[in-house]
Amino acid sequence: MKLGLVLEGGGSRTYFTCGVLDCFLEEGTYADYVIGTSAGIANGVSYVSRQKGRNLEIATRFLNDKRYMGFKHLVNPNNKSYYNIKFVYEEIPNKHIPFDFKEFEKFEGDVVSVVTNVKTGQAEYLKMPRDDKSFVHLVASCALPIMFPLIEIDGMKYMDGGICDPIAVDEALRNDCDKVIVVLTREKGYVKEEEKALKLCAKLYRKYPEFSKALLDRTRVYNEKLKRVWELEEEGRVFVIGPKDVSGCKRTERNLDVINSLYNQGMDVAREAMPKLKEYLKLHIEKEKA
Repeated sequence: MKLGLVLEGGGSRTYFTCGVLDCFLEEGTYADYVIGTSAGIANGVSYVSRQKGRNLEIATRFLNDKRYMGFKHLVNPNNKSYYNIKFVYEEIPNKHIPFDFKEFEKFEGDVVSVVTNVKTGQAEYLKMPRDDKSFVHLVASCALPIMFPLIEIDGMKYMDGGICDPIAVDEALRNDCDKVIVVLTREKGYVKEEEKALKLCAKLYRKYPEFSKALLDRTRVYNEKLKRVWELEEEGRVFVIGPKDVSGCKRTERNLDVINSLYNQGMDVAREAMPKLKEYLKLHIEKEKA
């Protein structure tokens, strides 16, 4: 059996995901293929490196550190991002809260970051190298319009993967995952409403017409992908874990009470779902043996 794990983005809402993944580590639930968008995959790599609690420690120590994020970093011509890219993606994992690159390298499956190609306006799925100390694939997947510069990889320019494929469940199925766990960061029944800022973003990126079109289409794409996930769950093809309540959490949330609450909610929801998840996986294993 090949088990896929699909991680939705959502900024600070993904601390719910961190709780879910730490529960998986406690239970010994390991995927063979991990794919995610934006903060989903940025936090997901600590699951692959089997570092339980690492993401929560980063939040606790650095979310309110002036070096982490803020408008001063956005207007810095050497950074051009609301997040301090070198501090967040290089200094923290290589110095302050070390990322276990050796354990990451041991992972035999694929770790995939979803990005949007600015030239084509299409999603791309980049396999993460195991020795990139600057985590450029994660930066590209997290690169929200306006809040980040364009991120270049191998001569191509990329931005936030959530624009074109916010929940990459179909890519996991295309890669022969027999069973797929999808971790969402929105409650069941959520419908995304049109964001006024998207029209402004489309104008700002009019130099890239296909990307501009993708920005205008973002709401429809998200709602259709979410509908697709719930249909796949009905068919028994995927197992969905999502939050009960993420209200009150901003994308750039700094309140550690909110962060800890989301993390604990993720742990609780995953523990509650574990018997059904094990049954979901067991049924497939038994089918294979038969």
